[in-house]
Amino acid sequence: MANVTIEIMENGPLIVCGLKNFQNAKGEELSPKDRIALCRCGESANKPYCDGAHATIEFSGEREINRPLAKEKIYQGKDISIHDNRVICSHAAECVELLSSVFRLEERPWIDPDRAELNSIIEVIKKCPSGALSYSINEKHYRDQDREPAIQIAKNGPYDVMGNVVLKVEEELQPPSKEHYSLCRCGASKNKPFCDGAHRDINFTD
Repeated sequence: MANVTIEIMENGPLIVCGLKNFQNAKGEELSPKDRIALCRCGESANKPYCDGAHATIEFSGEREINRPLAKEKIYQGKDISIHDNRVICSHAAECVELLSSVFRLEERPWIDPDRAELNSIIEVIKKCPSGALSYSINEKHYRDQDREPAIQIAKNGPYDVMGNVVLKVEEELQPPSKEHYSLCRCGASKNKPFCDGAHRDINFTD
């Protein structure tokens, strides 16, 4: 199977080649061509596709923060340790909504690996679209999954990419998980090309 690739055009769209599995926020299958241009400025009138609006608004695709993408903190538990990468998090909130006993926004430390069963924690971590969460058991680190290449559009949010879609960027911009990551669609992220949750701050809508 040929690689599915994403190329980031300077101050322009995402160019996706070879994609077969493309879903909108309703879970409906879209029919991508062999090469598609996806909007990342947030202003296209034909979302998710680019219509050239980036040029009109003088969109900048520059990354505005200078933090390494691989920076993470490890919360150690008796049976499992949870790895948390705040830099790459898209704030989808799957963790706090599905397992609030472990992922506790109002407490410090905000993650307690000993407050739920092992399998429950693993299942929730697998739902993290950005790659911000991973885990280790007996010092073996688990981050990626075995999935077909796909892009799922999050409602009023990012492009959730999965299945080892190749992101054509320089090494320092490679996501911690090359198997799954979330790319900004609203144009407001300071961590471009990745989503940082800014779509919520600007009330971005499809």
